[in-house]
Formats: sequence, C-alpha cells, structure tokens
Amino acid sequence: MKTMPKSTKEEKLRWIKPILKKEISIKDMAKVCPFSERSIKYWLSDFREYGLEGLENKSTRPKSNPRETPIRVKERIIELRKEKKQCALKLKWDLEEEGISVHFQTVQKIIKAEGLTRKYRTRKVQYKYVRIPLKKGELVEIDIKFVPDRIERQRCYQFTAIDCSSRWRYLQAYPDASTFSAVSFLKELMAAADFKITAVKTDNGSCFTNRYTGYNKSSDPLNPRLHAFDLLCQELKIPHYLIDPGKPQQNSFVERSHRTDQEKFYEENQFKSFKELRRKLRIWNAEYNNTKHCGLNELTPNQALRS
Repeated sequence: MKTMPKSTKEEKLRWIKPILKKEISIKDMAKVCPFSERSIKYWLSDFREYGLEGLENKSTRPKSNPRETPIRVKERIIELRKEKKQCALKLKWDLEEEGISVHFQTVQKIIKAEGLTRKYRTRKVQYKYVRIPLKKGELVEIDIKFVPDRIERQRCYQFTAIDCSSRWRYLQAYPDASTFSAVSFLKELMAAADFKITAVKTDNGSCFTNRYTGYNKSSDPLNPRLHAFDLLCQELKIPHYLIDPGKPQQNSFVERSHRTDQEKFYEENQFKSFKELRRKLRIWNAEYNNTKHCGLNELTPNQALRS
C-alpha cells in the first residue's frame, strides 16, 4: 500500500531515493519527474550535506533590496543619534544639511532597530488640548526647576521662561526659589526679551502667588493682600495667569523644555561653583534658541521670532 508524502521534504526524498540507490540516473529521473534536472541536483546536494532537514523549503525572499538605505547613511544616522540624542525629524534635517536625503520614518526605523529609542515603563496618558495660534510675546510660561546636584553644599534653582509662540527661552539660576528671586527673574526677562511680553503664566507656587495660602489667611478676604509677583505684573500692565492645581500639563511648553535641560545639559555637565552654573546655563540657552524645533517646522526659536 502506497502512502502520500506528508510534507514537501518527504516528496523530494521520494524522487531522489532511487537515484541514491543507483537504480536510475538523474537524466532519466528528470524525464518522468515533474521537476527540473537542476532542482533534483540541488536536492541531492542538500540531502548529502544536511540530511532530511536539508530538503526543507527555503525562503524565496530576496537577500537584498535595491532601495535599501546605504550602510554609510545608517552609520551616520546612528552616530548623530548618539551624539545629539535628537528625534528622527531633527536628524533628518541635519542629514539634509550634509547633502543626505532620507525620510524621517526611515530614520525612526533605523534608530529603533538599534535600540536607541526611549523606553517607557507604562503607557503615556494622552491629553487633548485645543491649541490656539499665538503671536510672539502673547503668552510666556514661567516655571522653576531644581538643579539636580548641590553646588558647594547648596541647593540651586533654575528659573525658566518660554514664549509659547516662538519657543524662545530665557534661563537664569538662583540660590533659592523665593518671591524675591521670582520678581528679579521677571525683571530680567522683560529686559532681555527683544519683543513685547503681554501675559505670563505660572503654576501656583508660593513664589508666584498667594491665592491658595495668603487669601485664606487675610483679615479681609474680599480685599486680600496681593503677592509681590502680582504687584509687579500690575506695574508692568501684563496679566498673570495661573494653571489649575495639579495640572502641570497646562504649562506644557516649559515642562517639556525642562526635560530637555535634564537630558542634554544637567546629565552631561558638572559645576564646581554657582558662577560656573550661570555661565554654562547662558551658553546652553543660546544653543537651545538656535536649535531647530519640530513644533516650529524646522525653524529655530530665534528664526521664529524674526519670521
């Protein structure tokens, strides 16, 4: 009783078995076999070298792609990613300046294949906000960041202001996060900005407002004593907006810039003195204002101010 082969390798073995036993020649077998003489020779060679497993069907997928990204371009992408730690779109712009044209999704696939992408432990919560186009200086976000390491045994603070329209920033370091430092920073900001600032937005920290502390303690709740930061804003004739408590995402521009500061400035620099911190912070801020931003469609903050 004849049985049908259960797999392709058994089918191939059935045709080459008489040849292996020298019952028939390859040419005579090719006359009655539905496969070509070349295929029979391949099967014999694979069976003699690898046994029955050598008769397993092999992939017909092409070993190379004529449209594959050249290896020198891949190496340059990986080199730029490790050097600048920028996203795929910014890397694409840098490559274009070097005369290399490549799609940003191709850049993303290459850095992902190399394991150079950010790994999140949990799924990020996506918040949807209506973005209203703003003019330069129409709204400036202000916030404070802790300097990670103590300098000369003292805690230092970075005050940050960012224009929501152009992403232009102004940074300054202070030895404390007091109301006096906040007022001084706002005065410095108004003097440093080449454009008119018409409104500022902060969180509810005690150096910016007393809405959730001083108001309730005031002897006259209907006419509470105003915070020094609010008094300066009134003097400058600019509104002072506050975000909702526990909603730092409402200060999204300044919060995102703080992450960039941490990754590209504080993790790569050390400071021996407060004076050195201020000096390096000025250099870093100038570099930031001359870096292309995805949200500005390949413009730098300084270019966006002039456009």
